[in-house]
Amino acid sequence: MGIRKKPNKNPPVMSHEFIIQNHADIVSCVAMVFLLGLMFEKTKSKLNKKKPSKLEISSEESNLNMFHHGIKDLATIFFYMLVAIIMHAIIQEYVLDKINRKKHFSKTKHSKFNESGQLSAFYLFSFGWGASILLSENFLSNPVSLWEEYPHTLMHFQMKFYYICQMGYWLHALPELYFQKTKKEDIPRQLVYISLYLVHIAGAYILNLNRLGLVLLVLHYFVEFLFHVSRLVYFSNENRQIGFTVWAVLFVLGRLLTLSLSVLTVGFGLSTAEKQGFDLATGNFNVLFVRVTVLAAICLTQAFMMWKFINFQLRRWREHAQAQTLKKKQVAPKSKSKKDKANGVNGVNSHAADSPRARKEKSS
Repeated sequence: MGIRKKPNKNPPVMSHEFIIQNHADIVSCVAMVFLLGLMFEKTKSKLNKKKPSKLEISSEESNLNMFHHGIKDLATIFFYMLVAIIMHAIIQEYVLDKINRKKHFSKTKHSKFNESGQLSAFYLFSFGWGASILLSENFLSNPVSLWEEYPHTLMHFQMKFYYICQMGYWLHALPELYFQKTKKEDIPRQLVYISLYLVHIAGAYILNLNRLGLVLLVLHYFVEFLFHVSRLVYFSNENRQIGFTVWAVLFVLGRLLTLSLSVLTVGFGLSTAEKQGFDLATGNFNVLFVRVTVLAAICLTQAFMMWKFINFQLRRWREHAQAQTLKKKQVAPKSKSKKDKANGVNGVNSHAADSPRARKEKSS
């Protein structure tokens, strides 16, 4: 008798399934090429030349190293996009997949749980990092600095690194649609909000509105973090929905603050700034057309988010109303069945009382 061979569960090399299963390892190998280049002097010097130029500003107290953006930032953004893919796979495999095995979520809840788990970790990290930059730069205590001395072409390392990591993360979300086998009906929604993030973050970075962009990102990330944490809590216990109520209030306040800061900075602050005009060499984009375009983009995005928010709330109210009607319908048959049983017992007793044997006992 021939020995029965076990079926080979490993997919063919370089097939779609092989790439999806091993995409983290493949990306890690590509990232290692960048790291190996830093180990040799010749490639290290070339890589340093690709980085944005560093300017030393001398002051009375100390020398601060400042950075500005440039076309060579694309290489750095690409590298941190690879890092984001690796971190995404680590969180998915060692945290979210283990929780999914314990909870046994349905397919719909499974995908939403993974999405909220990944985004809540990113939003928490980005909010904490951004808030620390705001405190160190004193932007909150001095709001005039959001538009004062524009254009803000020079940035500290933390500010520049923050923007590079943000763009790298949202770029990594595009290949993740393939790696995570996203449903076709969910892809348009994902592409819309990924594109919105990339356009606004890259716009603030290129137009030298990095200070305003940082404040708005920190505010937005805090509100979004509350939403995804509330959804994670809801998946564990559907009766816990108070988080959505808190998020709804903060969401509306966040939109109002975003519009107020944008109009104050772009509409009033930049319009009265000393440096007016359009100059690519100095990074000055303080002209009426750019200001109107920036405000229009922000206002349209906030209106779009409010429209999605209203639809979300209406859907939640409809689902709650349907659940309440179902409960009432379930309670009504139970009460009727109890009455029928009681009437049935009374009918039996009355029938027994009218029987001939009972009459004889009464007469005796």
